[in-house]
Amino acid sequence: MIPWWNVPDYFHHPLIFYMEEDQEDDIFGPEDEYLRTLEVNSHTLIQLERWFTTSGQTRVTVVGPFKARLWLMEMISKAGSKNTSDQTKGKVMLQLIRSHPLTQQDLEFRSEAGSSLWFIRMSSVEVPQYLRFPLTVAWLSWDFVRILY
Repeated sequence: MIPWWNVPDYFHHPLIFYMEEDQEDDIFGPEDEYLRTLEVNSHTLIQLERWFTTSGQTRVTVVGPFKARLWLMEMISKAGSKNTSDQTKGKVMLQLIRSHPLTQQDLEFRSEAGSSLWFIRMSSVEVPQYLRFPLTVAWLSWDFVRILY
């Protein structure tokens, strides 16, 4: 099996979104203490560009296997949710990825009431900076992604 970073398709269509500084600290830790652990355990590469927007948001770019990108997006979305149940699920997911690598079972999508995830192929998805969590991504084209939380 070839390492994930040798698969060009994992780099062609990065997942790009924005997050507030306090949520960045919650997810990646102070001084990005957990960034490397999250990358290794999710088999992704995560780039953080602080103060990318005038309001001080961080632009987050994620490349790697499609399911891993979706899993990370779901974890970050839930952890930043105002809904207590979703927030708890997100925190559990965060502890999971900080403690061990994701398994194929972890990466299986589980449909939940109130969420929607349809995709054929990942396209370059950029969430406008003015959007706040919960995350809403809609990309409609021949190969589309629709993710609504």
